[in-house]
Amino acid sequence: MKFERKHAWLLLVVALWNVLIWLTFAKNLSAAHSRGESHPTGYWVAHTILIIVDLVIAAVLGALAAKAFRATRSS
Repeated sequence: MKFERKHAWLLLVVALWNVLIWLTFAKNLSAAHSRGESHPTGYWVAHTILIIVDLVIAAVLGALAAKAFRATRSS
């Protein structure tokens, strides 16, 4: 697969955006829990799983971005 530098940057930006958004969401979710907001347990579990899955996706995108940067450097 042929990568161009713009592909690498796009992957990196999307990965960083995912990390920023989901860590902010996690912080807000934690603050809501600390305030004692009343939600069913399923709410907290579902959102925690969403945060974890999306951070894993961000890690995969970051790894692909690193691979793309290496591929463009060698060509």
